Amino acid sequence: MLNTLIAILLIASAFLIALAVLLTFGLFDKRRTSRLRQFSETERDSIVFIFEDETLLDATPAARQLLDSTIRQGTVWAHLAALLSARFSRFSERMLDLAELGELTFTSQDGNSRIKAEWHDGVTRITLMSNQPGAHEEEIDGQSVLAMSREIDELRAHIDSTPYPLWRENSGGAITWCNAAYLDLADSLRGSEEVPAWPPARIFDHSDDPLEQNRSRVSPGSNRVAVCPRGQHTRHWFEITQAELENSDRFFAAIPVDRLVRAETTLDEFVTTLTKTFASLPIGLAIFNRSRELALFNPALMDLTVLPADFLISKPSLSAFLDKLREARMMPEPKDYRSWRHQMSDLVAAAQNGTYEETWALPTGQTYRVTGRPHPDGAVALLFEDISAEISVTRRFRAELETGQAALDALPQAVAVFSPGGVLSISNAAYADIWGNDPSTSLGDITILDAVKRWQTMTAPNTVWEEIQRFVSQSGPRENWRAQVPMQNGRMIECEVKPLARGSTMVSFSILQHGPSRRHDFGSLPSPWPEATSVEA
Repeated sequence: MLNTLIAILLIASAFLIALAVLLTFGLFDKRRTSRLRQFSETERDSIVFIFEDETLLDATPAARQLLDSTIRQGTVWAHLAALLSARFSRFSERMLDLAELGELTFTSQDGNSRIKAEWHDGVTRITLMSNQPGAHEEEIDGQSVLAMSREIDELRAHIDSTPYPLWRENSGGAITWCNAAYLDLADSLRGSEEVPAWPPARIFDHSDDPLEQNRSRVSPGSNRVAVCPRGQHTRHWFEITQAELENSDRFFAAIPVDRLVRAETTLDEFVTTLTKTFASLPIGLAIFNRSRELALFNPALMDLTVLPADFLISKPSLSAFLDKLREARMMPEPKDYRSWRHQMSDLVAAAQNGTYEETWALPTGQTYRVTGRPHPDGAVALLFEDISAEISVTRRFRAELETGQAALDALPQAVAVFSPGGVLSISNAAYADIWGNDPSTSLGDITILDAVKRWQTMTAPNTVWEEIQRFVSQSGPRENWRAQVPMQNGRMIECEVKPLARGSTMVSFSILQHGPSRRHDFGSLPSPWPEATSVEA
């Protein structure tokens, strides 16, 4: 019985002790919560804010003066966070840990003031205090508050003078702050019947019915957006950049890029035109960037080089490209690999200087003209042109010329052909023998005047050469004629002048072995053979 009574007393004692402890802690908790919700007389001149969650319950006159020093945008808590973040770095981030820690104290960036934050049961008490020597713990440095207000005013003035729209959105997408440029743009896009409201409409959003928009991603964190007011056809382009802020907020900036978009559109159209032009060119084009990688090529390059498309699309280096050409036997076969590599290095250097141009005689019998051209920013372009037909025509034409020249050289009489301009076009070997001068060895043009001077030095004075000179320069219908002229060595030559097609003239010379075949009036020429019927050589 006694043991039972002792056990009951022990249980009752433990219960009473626990109840007393709970009552004590509950009373202390209520007193602490009550203290956080109230100001003492000594705190009336301090800057103290009392919040329940993000709702302002009370604030000292000095604290309200600080809030009223700038225009409030958004909630009171967001407004206070924006004010204090200018002096206290990571203010909002630090306040997220207050509920777990219960109390926080941190100093401003300049070290002149500090914040004491307390939290209990959803109530937050924020006290702004001075760090100046001799100041009371809960006295705020008035100069710091004034400097803070001035700094905020200056920042707001600077931001409002910025011509670019700037705004801030919370995690729900609602605008909590914007500058004057954003409001001006919103007013210009808003219908005249609509009344301005806060928060303003989200201009750069597809869900905004009065606006037609187009978007394109420029880079990570940056979009390009076009807005078009209702009833207009002109689109205004903006490049939107964003930055992540604390509390999942985002800061946006919209930079007008109308000129840039027009320039890019013009460039795209120009590139498209060039691409179509390159695609239709019969000349193979290969452009290598400054890293010597194939950056651009046209279909003709595949046709001329017989290189596979997948190889060209893989952006091979210039050396790999040339190696592939050598393997495909689409370039002259080198004598040895080392000298070939040296030639390829010279090719790149010459192409950079714009001086590379060679004719490649391929093992397949084709002939390519390869030209290197420098391009801006260190790029190099190689042009491949199939000139096999041109070379064939040139060779055939050269063979015909050689055959014609051989035929002329086989003639017994001397022949000289003059162009309509009086320039000697062609002559034969007999001409060089008679007049002692081979025109084919002359570096310059030989005119009819030059030829007449040569003839005059080797013949007796006469008027035939002047008549030939006038005949060569004459235009219109002309007829053949002949004349005989004595040479200084005693021989007689017969000149025959014939008009040719397209105004050319052929003059032929034949040496008469048995005297003149007909008489020719030489004017005042004192011929030593007035009655002669033959002249001995």
